[in-house]
Amino acid sequence: MLTKDQERLIEATAPVVAEHLETITSRFYPLMFSRYPEVAVLFNSAHQADGAQPRALAGAVLAYVQLRRDPARARQVLGTVVSKHVSLGIRPDQYPIVGECLMAAIGEVLGDAVTPEIADAWGALYEELAGLLIELEDHRYHEFAQRKGGWRGTRTFRIAATRQESAVIRSFVLAPVDAGPVADFAPGQYIGVRLTIDGTPVYRHYSLSASPNGESYRLSIKRESEGRVSRHLHDVLGVGDTLELLPPAGELTLVEGDAPLMLISGGVGQTPMLPLAAQALSQGREVVYLHAALDSEHHAFAGELAALKAAYPPLLTCGVAYERADAEDAEVDHVGRLDRALLARYLPAGAPHCYFVGPQGFMTAMDQALAALDVDADHRHYEHFGPSRPLDAR
Repeated sequence: MLTKDQERLIEATAPVVAEHLETITSRFYPLMFSRYPEVAVLFNSAHQADGAQPRALAGAVLAYVQLRRDPARARQVLGTVVSKHVSLGIRPDQYPIVGECLMAAIGEVLGDAVTPEIADAWGALYEELAGLLIELEDHRYHEFAQRKGGWRGTRTFRIAATRQESAVIRSFVLAPVDAGPVADFAPGQYIGVRLTIDGTPVYRHYSLSASPNGESYRLSIKRESEGRVSRHLHDVLGVGDTLELLPPAGELTLVEGDAPLMLISGGVGQTPMLPLAAQALSQGREVVYLHAALDSEHHAFAGELAALKAAYPPLLTCGVAYERADAEDAEVDHVGRLDRALLARYLPAGAPHCYFVGPQGFMTAMDQALAALDVDADHRHYEHFGPSRPLDAR
């Protein structure tokens, strides 16, 4: 627990640290990887290169400085961080590594301005944050392990089936090697994947794209031309191959109640929307499902949406927009990008909850359009594929 003097030092120096925090976190990661190369496998190198990971860490630290006096709110805000950590299997013994390297980076960037007293205060703040995260993560690990078909750590699954959903998206049905039951998850969540490529372990997380069934999980993964892991999954692995899964996590889950939903996706952002739609429809809720794809070759899951439409004709409204289309494209409803005018045509009455997932620019555009249509911020729900960052970040 911080002393009164340490709290005063944090308050006095927070503006200076905030001003330099992105530089500090940018220095922190190379420093940590050089001192502790074993932890580098937990991080996506692409997110390091584009600065997304350092910015996410900076945002989490600043959020905690501002919210630590409101523990309930701090726990809520840190939920996204906890989910990402659970999907990676982060352990308590890894937190001192982060603390050591973060304080070293602060010292390098701020130099003599960091007195021993200031260093002690920020070190105590980090220990407080780490303790809270460890507590929240342990609760998640324990709760999932207690479920029927749950586990702690990793569990080995084999690829039971694959299906090409579009030119770039392939589904992988994963069944446990031990043939035991598979724990349910909340529709909209993702799951951590651990596999080995060229002798090196790598970690990623992917949305669970089908409803819970107690027997298997389905991941639907886009092949990225520069994506080391997605290319390995598409080009190397097949039926019978194995990989390890960590517990499901994620905050993009269905809001309770009977309010209508608007589910908006771009490209592979459709994957969490499918189980969300199925869950809401099974509860008798109105669902508007809008999807944007490049063209018909890149449009996945048309058959699944048609089946849902047939099962719930009064409740489900679908709209599909292609950026480019041919005259014979029967599945497309609109040509061009989703925009405010199109959202206004489909937006259901009755204070709907709107969910949107896709590339950063797509989500920024959807958030701005929905705000302009007077959809309250607490009715706009989204989740990033990678590290969390403000929707207006470049």
